[in-house]
Amino acid sequence: MLAKIISAANIGLEANLVTCEVDISAQGLPSFTIVGLGDRAVEESKERIRAAFRNSGADFPLHRIIVNLAPADMPKEGPAYDLPIAVGLLLASGQISANPEKLDFQNTLIVGELSLDGHLRKVNGVLPLAILCKNSGIKRMIVPKENGEEAAIIDSLEVLAPDSLQQLIRILLGQENLPFVPKPVLNLEDRLNYEYDFSQIKGQESAKRALEISAAGGHNVLLKGPPGAGKTLLARSFPSILPPLNFDEAVEVTKIYSVAGLLDNNKSLITIRPFRSPHHSASYVGLLGGGNTIRPGEISLAHRGVLFLDEVAEFSRQSLESLRQPLEDRHITISRASGSVHLPAQFILFAAQNPCPCGFLGDTKRNCACMPGSIAKYKRKISGPFLDRIDIYLEVPPVEVDKLSADLKVENSSEIRKRIVAARKLQEKRFNGRILTNSEMGNKDIKEYCVLTEESLDLLKMAISSLNLSARGYHRVLKLSRTIADLAGVENIQSEHIAEALQYRAREES
Repeated sequence: MLAKIISAANIGLEANLVTCEVDISAQGLPSFTIVGLGDRAVEESKERIRAAFRNSGADFPLHRIIVNLAPADMPKEGPAYDLPIAVGLLLASGQISANPEKLDFQNTLIVGELSLDGHLRKVNGVLPLAILCKNSGIKRMIVPKENGEEAAIIDSLEVLAPDSLQQLIRILLGQENLPFVPKPVLNLEDRLNYEYDFSQIKGQESAKRALEISAAGGHNVLLKGPPGAGKTLLARSFPSILPPLNFDEAVEVTKIYSVAGLLDNNKSLITIRPFRSPHHSASYVGLLGGGNTIRPGEISLAHRGVLFLDEVAEFSRQSLESLRQPLEDRHITISRASGSVHLPAQFILFAAQNPCPCGFLGDTKRNCACMPGSIAKYKRKISGPFLDRIDIYLEVPPVEVDKLSADLKVENSSEIRKRIVAARKLQEKRFNGRILTNSEMGNKDIKEYCVLTEESLDLLKMAISSLNLSARGYHRVLKLSRTIADLAGVENIQSEHIAEALQYRAREES
């Protein structure tokens, strides 16, 4: 007898339907074969299913069994096919029956990993599968209990989440009634609780202003200063002033973490913008993504959030240069012989470095112990094309002791966030949802929305010649000026907005 069960495969962040065809034949010697380009985990599912049947009180059919995971030319990875194969065996062997009134298998997608005792284990990438169900018109999913809330995020999708194969069999036989997983109630207030806040930062007013502009327009930042100046604290406080994720953005981020297997068991939806801080020893594959089984890298895990490169000059040259294209295109395409995978990479780059290897070059209180050659070598680690993609280049001086010890009233993150949200709303109205921030503007958008007064145009022309701005640098100054004007609530860019934008590039260009 032949049975067909609907399942799915994740390739990158995109899900594709897979039909699990199970055929049981009385002719021939007993055997169990799985075909359809499955990996080692798929092949090993045979033993997990045998043990799960025995420990769940089901009869494993002692016949010639062939399982085909179609389409046969699509790679299948991981243990998520255990449950659909097991349900197909139960159906094909007659231990359960196909009753559309109780459960329509032609309109139900099934995924799950089986343990040897028949319990269902959590699998990765369930959210993209739930989105696939919605787009394909599939009304129901059967997933492990731990994946239930994750799948139930998607509207109009009925989610059944048993904790074991034995419980699922009882449900399918009508012996038990398991309610569908309710849509999770999202506590959106949690997304505004941050460990670090701008109120914790004493001094550094110019740096705070620069970060406010960066958050308002999504601009990349490079902070340069001696050890202990507060670069890391500024970086870790930066997410607290970013606008909250909306629901669509939260689903987009959660989908990436679900596929990567990094979704917290206690959270069905990520509601706080990601903050990724990879160590400088990270390889370019770790940053960009890839591997034998292509997984999202740090730039995709930082999607809609912040990628913080502390001690950026200590990263390998290959790793830094590999970021140039994603910084421009806001996505990355990883190509392999088996195919290409498209991964999003819409993040704000936040980099920090010391002025020299010892960190005290230019310090008025401590002497630099570095040789001129080592200083030059240290600076050459970051290439000009990489720096050209930075919008805000800022010197962070040491904080004076008087400011550290003084009990001054400091503006907190929520107050700054209000101004940033107001500026983002102007951008949302301007671009009508086509793009989100000023940093994403193309040449056509710049020409339309970065309207300059005659005085500001003259200032910019002067700056181009004196600072030797590249074409990319020129456009980035205009984008930055547009954001500064939005924070001020001004329609046209004024000369003071151009002047402030230029000061964030002048030191870098010179």
